[in-house]
Amino acid sequence: MLTRDFDLIAEELKPPTPSMISTIAPHGGMSEDVLAKARERAVRAIIRYRDAGCPEPVNPSVDELDRVMRFIIKPEQTGCIPLLRHELNIPHDVGAPDWSQDEIAPGTSFTVAVIGAGVSGIAAAYRLQQAGLDYTVFEKNKEVGGVWWENTYPGCRLDTPNYAYSLSFAQKSDWPQQFSCQSEIQKYLSRVSAEGGVRPRIRFGAEVISMVFDEPSAQWVLTVRAGDGHIDVMRFNAVITAVGILNRPSIPDFKGMDQFKGRIVHSAAWPKDLDLREQRVALIGTGASAFQIGPAIVDQVKSLTVFQRNPPWMLPTPNYHDDIKPGMMWLLKHIPYYGRWYRFWQFWIAVEGRLPLVEVEPDWDHPISVGRANEQLRQECMAALERQFQHRPDLLAKMTPNYPPGAKRMLRDNGVWGAMLQRDHVQLVSEPISHLTADGITTQDGQLHGVDVIICATGFKASDFLHPIRIVGRNGRDLHAWWQGDCRAYLGITVPGFPNLFMTGGPNTAVVVNGSAIFSSECQVEYSLKAIKYLLENQIAAIDCRMEPFDRYNQYIDKGNLTKAWGVARTNSWYKNSKGRASQTWPFGLLDYWEITSRFNSNDYEKLTTADLPEKNSAMCEA
Repeated sequence: MLTRDFDLIAEELKPPTPSMISTIAPHGGMSEDVLAKARERAVRAIIRYRDAGCPEPVNPSVDELDRVMRFIIKPEQTGCIPLLRHELNIPHDVGAPDWSQDEIAPGTSFTVAVIGAGVSGIAAAYRLQQAGLDYTVFEKNKEVGGVWWENTYPGCRLDTPNYAYSLSFAQKSDWPQQFSCQSEIQKYLSRVSAEGGVRPRIRFGAEVISMVFDEPSAQWVLTVRAGDGHIDVMRFNAVITAVGILNRPSIPDFKGMDQFKGRIVHSAAWPKDLDLREQRVALIGTGASAFQIGPAIVDQVKSLTVFQRNPPWMLPTPNYHDDIKPGMMWLLKHIPYYGRWYRFWQFWIAVEGRLPLVEVEPDWDHPISVGRANEQLRQECMAALERQFQHRPDLLAKMTPNYPPGAKRMLRDNGVWGAMLQRDHVQLVSEPISHLTADGITTQDGQLHGVDVIICATGFKASDFLHPIRIVGRNGRDLHAWWQGDCRAYLGITVPGFPNLFMTGGPNTAVVVNGSAIFSSECQVEYSLKAIKYLLENQIAAIDCRMEPFDRYNQYIDKGNLTKAWGVARTNSWYKNSKGRASQTWPFGLLDYWEITSRFNSNDYEKLTTADLPEKNSAMCEA
């Protein structure tokens, strides 16, 4: 708090915060008159702060913080305040564990393995370190970042506002853009791992290939393969997985791929030596990565042929590629905590986000949309499409989706994709691919499209959670065999039969129209720390999720997903698994997930001591 001038948040200046449709009203929907008055008061306050010598801000009291938050939220939303305190992270780190191992279990040996050093792995390592726990992070790559290290394709960037896409305990006030490029995000994560002190605990080039629960000791036995092929076998009391869901490329298996004379690459494994100058390029897919790659390479290539299965819905985002404006950068640099409050605002408007716009209304009868709000979103997005392709009705027809908005990932649109498709050397093909030949791609209408390079922007095996790690739990239960392609977990974190195994980014935890993956990952990490605290405090060897809460929770999730556009639509999407169930998506608000993960209910778990476990574990013989 710089001024403690509460005239700056007078009721007359309160923003109405209208709901999102295709775009978000600037300044929370404030009128020009109210905006001018607010700016005048803010400028006077900044001048007073400057003339006072720019003193260090004084930490606000809880009451003062709550007063500011109530200025932003609606009266009926006060239940969100604990969540908002966590995200604001003032005056202290709310998500930090309120305990340490030395305090609650001195002298106890307890080790934790973290698998993955992306966003979630770094968050897990940082919280474990705060609790004084002994942990090791295993990362198969040679650097931190996960998907932000692996995906280096041209144009790779965020499609979530950048300030909201950052860890609550490691906020950054100088992002250069609203939607930052891959290199900026990877550098941020590298800095957080170094400044947070977790980097020395990361084993790079170390891939976990199997995990087997040893019942006599109640420990997980990990088999880890180094880059040089060396195998280590290590034991841990608990495991936190942080491998993500968008890390195993989905490579199409077209007939004739072995006959193609050119080069085939996947967006997630972009070769450093790939030279596209004067090449005839095929881009397969029109999802998020294709939307970024196409405009980034179109000026280099001789021709670009885009193969589309389903057109995407696009959200008008004129500033998608823009740098943050100089005036805003000045505020972020010179006003203490300005970036923190700006992140808070971005987070707040995403708490509900576009969730109401994808709600299924039972009495709504329409061939495409699933409700009145969904239809309004569809109409606004269609109007934007019609403006872009007003001179190309052929392209407009191909770019018009026949499924409801929100049924699959909506893409950020600043006009560059539409402009690219209208270039003379670019062709959009919606005819399905039949097979590959030595010289190119043949579609089902028999037409051969000659190409030199094929770029597969075909996404990831998002529903294959924890693949390809072999995971064996109690009584020799193989996790992937038990799931049978339909992955489920309690709270997206724990699975019956696999004690002390905690997941981040697990089944049904992806927030797709509100918030970011970082939010849910932090919830999962903090829940896992609460569970570990319970183990240590009560001298329990392991906890194993019970089937009754597991089943009840998954019924709740499935019912919720069927009230959303992605749950009822028949279009292909990474939101669903091979069985047609929405296994990736969280169908409720951020507050709902925050509340169910903010407390650990020990009654949901079977408590195991080493005396409860059998003396031998046949699965161990196979490790």
